[in-house]
Amino acid sequence: MEPTKWLTHDEHRLWRSYLDATRMLFQDLDKQLVRDSGISFADYEILVLLSEADDRRLRMRELSDASTTTRSGITRAITRMETAGWVRRVECESDKRGAWAELTDKGAATLADAAPGHVTAVRSAVFDALSPDDITVMAGAFTAIRDRMQERRSTT
Repeated sequence: MEPTKWLTHDEHRLWRSYLDATRMLFQDLDKQLVRDSGISFADYEILVLLSEADDRRLRMRELSDASTTTRSGITRAITRMETAGWVRRVECESDKRGAWAELTDKGAATLADAAPGHVTAVRSAVFDALSPDDITVMAGAFTAIRDRMQERRSTT
């Protein structure tokens, strides 16, 4: 077994800053969405994912994989969002065990109403603190990290 390659001081500083910033960002965005639109950050994320999907629908498993919510959390969220009229479950014709989550017109309207305040909060928390060069460098770095992680997932 190879010896542990410990993080350097700068790597540790970056890692801890990233974790702290991500945690605080998710908390702040959740507070803003609940306060201004009455929806959680997790629900907003699900609505966005469904709005961007073909036919505004995703399999529950795909929705979980694409979001920050666990599979059991997705099930609870979809149940809650169904009650609100934002999504509906649709049986999967090719796999009777599976189901689709589909965005309703009411869900799309809820997302459209929440989006301006959310984008303003994202801009204030993230982009107003960065220079255009910072944005370019960070976009490249996080794209590389994401692509590496997706590649590793596809081989396991």
